[in-house]
Amino acid sequence: MSATGGNRAIVAALFANIGIAVTKFIAFLLTASSSMLAESIHSVADSGNQLLLLVGGRRSQRAATPEHPFGYGRERYVYAFIVSVVLFSVGGLFALYEGYHKLQHPEPIDAWKWVPVLVLVVAIGLEFYSFRTAIHESNQVRGTLTWVQFIRRAKAPELPVVLLEDFAALIGLVLALFGVGLTLITDDGTWDGIGTVAIGALLVCVAVVLAIETKSLLLGEGATPEAVARIEAALLADDAVQRIIHMKTMHLGPDELLVAAKIGVAGTDSAAAVARTIDAAEARIRAVEPVARMIYLEPDIDLGQGDRSAPGR
Repeated sequence: MSATGGNRAIVAALFANIGIAVTKFIAFLLTASSSMLAESIHSVADSGNQLLLLVGGRRSQRAATPEHPFGYGRERYVYAFIVSVVLFSVGGLFALYEGYHKLQHPEPIDAWKWVPVLVLVVAIGLEFYSFRTAIHESNQVRGTLTWVQFIRRAKAPELPVVLLEDFAALIGLVLALFGVGLTLITDDGTWDGIGTVAIGALLVCVAVVLAIETKSLLLGEGATPEAVARIEAALLADDAVQRIIHMKTMHLGPDELLVAAKIGVAGTDSAAAVARTIDAAEARIRAVEPVARMIYLEPDIDLGQGDRSAPGR
């Protein structure tokens, strides 16, 4: 994922959520609707989340130091994980609490009755714009992956986070419209509480999915199977590399891949020849996989096996 594309989606979501949060808060103050309050807090949480993603992206660009020799690329994963925590607590749990309170003490909407409906329709339009921007930017890098595969396999967290947040926001707005609309029609505040609880449950589910995916990235994910295949082919493109004894990869950040491999070379090769073989192999790997910033190749004498397969990684 290009940083530019991810930032464009984040900024679009940020401005949309700020506008939505302001309008929702005004509607809540006029109507005291719990669905509007839950959605207001949701939009504020989303705005804070987009700021966190921008901060994480900026901090990840710091140069490596002796204390952190592999750089700070994983800061993007850390901040994405914080986003999931904020969405779970500030968004989901607050909405569940507010919905429970509303169900215990249901109240109809007496003043400015149709203001929430107007606000929710405007918010749906703004959120759709943000969601469309995220979809457009994701399509630039998604390739043939399905949306589920893209969210699960993406090494850059920003676009999956914005996609899931915007999707949850759109569904949440529909649920809020459902709760507020039925409250206005029936004059029964229970529907407002039900809509609020549904919003909370939705946000909790999305936050859990985000936490699972970003936790996997934090622990250190390897390259995709397609990337591994390209690296293996690049290594074996020279007859001087007789086989790949084993290879391991790990993302140090979305745009930084560590490649470590033990390769078999002929026992008759001189040290200078082996050094040239390794240099050429590193150049081929970087040509097919530009994010492979750190490559460590260990030569080992291949005792006449001649097997050019890659048995393990």
